[in-house]
Amino acid sequence: QVQLAESGGGLVQAGGSLRLSCAASGSISSIHVMGWYRQAPGKQRELVASITPGGSTNYADSVKGRFTISRDNAKNTVYLQMNSLKSEDTAVYYCNARLWGNSGIYQNLWGQGTQVTVSS
Repeated sequence: QVQLAESGGGLVQAGGSLRLSCAASGSISSIHVMGWYRQAPGKQRELVASITPGGSTNYADSVKGRFTISRDNAKNTVYLQMNSLKSEDTAVYYCNARLWGNSGIYQNLWGQGTQVTVSS
């Protein structure tokens, strides 16, 4: 069974930085797109950033220039470097990965979520 383990969330002051990480573990054949989503109270879950195996990235307009997504394919890990954090960034951040297990079964997996709170 493949699982995603997230870490790096926490409380930070506005203007500060956090680095989230998400490692996939288990019987993995290959991982396709990985990404980060977030959900603030009372709002829909939204895509923050995504990255392909080759390193092509996509960002929400609200985080462009401030957040950087990256991945280490050898470690099956995706990162989200968050700089110049704003109160609007406060949300639960979820790692997402589309992958194929060694059994050939395709999965769209979600991490458990990690809280990011930006204070003023």
